[in-house]
Amino acid sequence: MFKRFRFPWLAIIIIICIAIFFGCISKLSAQQLQISHPLTPLTESEITTAVGVIRKQKTLSDVAAFSIVALQEPEKKEVLNFTPNKEFQRQAFVVIYERSQNKTYEGVVDLKQQSLSSWKEITHAQPALSYSECELTSQAVKADTRWQKAMQKRGIQDFDDVKVSCWAPGILSKQEETTGDRLARGLSYYRGDRWNYYGSPIEGVLATVNLNTGKVVSFTDRGIVPFSKENWNYDLKSLGKLLTPPKPLKILQPNGRTFQINGNEISWQGWKFRYLMHPRDGLVLYLVNYQDGENIRPVLYRGSLSEMVVPYGHPDPTWSFRNAFDVGEYNFGVLANALELGKDIPENGVLLDAIFANEQGEPVTMPRVVGIYERDNGILWKHYGYDTQRNDVRRNRELVITITATVDNYDYSVNWIFHQDGTLEVQNELSGVVLAQGTALEKESSDNPYGRLLAKNIFGVNHQHFFNYRLDMDVDGQANSVMEMNVNSVPISGKNPLGNAIAVAETPLTKETTAVRDIDTKHSREWMISSANKKNNLDVGTAYMLMPTGNTIFFPTEGAEIRKRAEFATHHLWVTKYKLDELYAGGNYPNQSQPKEGLPTYISNDESLTNEDVVLWYTMGMTHVPRPEDWPVMPVHRVGFKLVPRGFFSRNPAINLPE
Repeated sequence: MFKRFRFPWLAIIIIICIAIFFGCISKLSAQQLQISHPLTPLTESEITTAVGVIRKQKTLSDVAAFSIVALQEPEKKEVLNFTPNKEFQRQAFVVIYERSQNKTYEGVVDLKQQSLSSWKEITHAQPALSYSECELTSQAVKADTRWQKAMQKRGIQDFDDVKVSCWAPGILSKQEETTGDRLARGLSYYRGDRWNYYGSPIEGVLATVNLNTGKVVSFTDRGIVPFSKENWNYDLKSLGKLLTPPKPLKILQPNGRTFQINGNEISWQGWKFRYLMHPRDGLVLYLVNYQDGENIRPVLYRGSLSEMVVPYGHPDPTWSFRNAFDVGEYNFGVLANALELGKDIPENGVLLDAIFANEQGEPVTMPRVVGIYERDNGILWKHYGYDTQRNDVRRNRELVITITATVDNYDYSVNWIFHQDGTLEVQNELSGVVLAQGTALEKESSDNPYGRLLAKNIFGVNHQHFFNYRLDMDVDGQANSVMEMNVNSVPISGKNPLGNAIAVAETPLTKETTAVRDIDTKHSREWMISSANKKNNLDVGTAYMLMPTGNTIFFPTEGAEIRKRAEFATHHLWVTKYKLDELYAGGNYPNQSQPKEGLPTYISNDESLTNEDVVLWYTMGMTHVPRPEDWPVMPVHRVGFKLVPRGFFSRNPAINLPE
């Protein structure tokens, strides 16, 4: 067919052009199929487009850092009204930090029009620390002559034997507040030839780096404190004699998995939801619905870890600044680990990738960061009839979707657990290495009440971990109300002569400022989110309960600086009327933040909560008084809560589950 061309190479060129053309069409079609829903995560090409639009329309310096490139969530109404094949808006939200100017910008890019929809400077805002800034912190600290002399005083001549760990500045001094500079703290550890350096903190040495200039602006050396010289590596070779391993336990699903994955939508045992990996929030769930017969019933529109705070309880000035906001100060999502089958999750699970933008705005695929699997968890329901000798019992199957993020020394797993009885559970798992303090102590002593000795020269400081979850509830629709339920003893009287009566009191939470509440175990306090429009067969509004499990109170005393910045942690429950841009309990920019940001501001207009689109913010925490058994790696500690149906179903929804 090519004989009519005078030059054979011309035919080759035409073939190549046709191939490229159809290749582009094919790629575009594939992407259109991939982006099938308004809550589909950003693709690589969309990230490239968003960054390209900003670079084209705005002059960025060589040190400009893309802190966040994420899906700009559409208006809730648009998502709920979406039908397949219907056109929908597609935007990217971008946070850029200009280090040379010490300025933070937010932009929204229209991905279809490839245009900049909005661009604004956010004054007095410091986004999360980046990897390059942590590298800069280490370099600046090690170049400082004061730090070098401090190391030499401790017999350390080779500075490569020291690891400098980068922290957000936490509580600022008055002078630091007035400058407005972007800061980081540098903590020093002796590493030597060991990879687990956390057991050898070089205590009392603290450097503060101005990230705008790359220089150490303040330096503290409170004197030489012995540090552990032991090898705290915990690889099998370092540990020596090992325990006898248990015999293999295999999890088999010979007929395949019960859950289905369609893009970012998951279906399992009546549940259907979408997930997204956000660079800041981490794992976010959307449109959590339950199929009840022929009806698709909404439960939760959006659920995510909103913020964390980890206050350390030692008054020493090299410790008292340490109050980490691990979500907003470090971008929790981008710290997610690559998971392993048979280790992080059971071998019957599935591992899913996520796409983020790096500091340069380039799309990067993070492999295997989301895990999803089924597991057995004992008995779902059972009754044994003595008269009939019947043993009716069903096994409890659960679906877990999980991520694990490592923030310096600690590892945090976030697990959303779906139950066959309609319960949705959140369980956080804490592990990793206790943040140790160097000490001259070799035996336990009562002289230091701020923690406990973990090993010779290693002191575990008392601290807490608080997690706030944002729960945009849509129980059978958007019109919901919140009721507090308290269980009370009834005084002995003529109506209660034996004193055995137990009564439940229900109190509506009608306004935002009065819906700031705390758990009360004396009254078995729970909170009910009920539908204003849907009644059950008992003529009561269908509902879900927020059921606390383990929790604690925020121990920093009244007037403490951290209470002002992390006010969300001072109460267990907050309720707000839905607003698209109210996403973070500690504020949009908790790094070097001011008091009252986030939830205190959100409730300041004291809006009505009756038959409204409500958002619950639940704070749960644990108080960690370290123990020797937490060293050198802490066994997992779990903390969580449940969303449990109450009158949402007419009976046990798992009663008709086959054997």
